[in-house]
Amino acid sequence: MSLTVPADLLEQASNGEVNDEEFVACVRTSLPYAWSVISGLAGRLPSSSQGFADNTVPPPDEAARGQLLRAMASDAMRGALERHFGVRLAFQNCHRVAVFGPAAPEGAYAEFVSPRAQILNQSPELRDC
Repeated sequence: MSLTVPADLLEQASNGEVNDEEFVACVRTSLPYAWSVISGLAGRLPSSSQGFADNTVPPPDEAARGQLLRAMASDAMRGALERHFGVRLAFQNCHRVAVFGPAAPEGAYAEFVSPRAQILNQSPELRDC
């Protein structure tokens, strides 16, 4: 299961819309490793001279890797996180996450998500992730 949803939030969703703040809180408590990676990158973004920040450290274990994969693979979670932090997220190889802010140079996002960048980010250690 991707999220641990509190009963009141489940009831709210059954009766209508869920706002981003409540959804993001659910993601934060359900996927603490993914939250720490993304929030940490968002926190580094203002001091980045590149206009983006990325993580190259593999998750400590499979549970953490699963959290990151779930957060990045869900359009709803990914979109809510992007809106919450005011960034655009990009993802490679089950651990390399990047956040791009409005000040990112033209083409930086496109380069990060390009086939070339994906190929250059491969290594034998990452083939099974």
